[in-house]
Amino acid sequence: MSSTQVTPEVLWAQRSSKSDPEKNYIFLTISTPDVSAESTKIDLKPTSLTFTGHSDTKKTTYHVELELYADIDPENSKTNHSARDFEFVLRKKELKEEYWPRLLKESKKVHFLKTDFDKWVDEDEQDAVPEDQDYMNNFGGGGMPGMGGMGGMGGMGDDGGFGGIDFSKLGGMGGAGGMPGMEGLGNMEGGDDEDDDMPELEEGEGVEKTETGEAAEEVPEATGEPGASATKTSAPKIEEVA
Repeated sequence: MSSTQVTPEVLWAQRSSKSDPEKNYIFLTISTPDVSAESTKIDLKPTSLTFTGHSDTKKTTYHVELELYADIDPENSKTNHSARDFEFVLRKKELKEEYWPRLLKESKKVHFLKTDFDKWVDEDEQDAVPEDQDYMNNFGGGGMPGMGGMGGMGGMGDDGGFGGIDFSKLGGMGGAGGMPGMEGLGNMEGGDDEDDDMPELEEGEGVEKTETGEAAEEVPEATGEPGASATKTSAPKIEEVA
């Protein structure tokens, strides 16, 4: 059955530095729902990125070619795959304090390219925001996070591109929708049940006197709201009259 070819939505943001290569890069997100890593081909070169991915469930092929404004360093760039998209951190080749004026070489506007406002920081405010390390941790291993370093990856052409990459062998991918570095979340299941195992009060514990002289037993929190508590006062014992 034939499939439809469409241009995916592309989001971008950037950081810059004239002295630190680790802070001189482009954020790029290509929206590709239900596209598996195995059905994807990425060709990354110093001046361009070409992406093609197929979704069997949507019967759609996503294809986009990006001629970049300036050179990047493919060997020190990184990518991460999820069930929704492919994310890239592209290392700018030239260390420069100024931002790129745009992502693409040509200045004309294209309908599929948008600013990623979740990641965008103004050029003069970069030092005032937290570093992007938490986000970078999603990518995994050395080199391009999750790709074990682009330079030494099998299937890469002599031109430094991504042609023929087998994403199923890349570290940190963990299958469609898997986020590297999240393996420990499985141990969090049932964490809320700890409050259900409250030990019973021993006799004499948590007891205070009331105005009647009788003991008032503190009732464990029952509302589920922090700081909520209640007390109950035992009724005076009535002796039976013969």
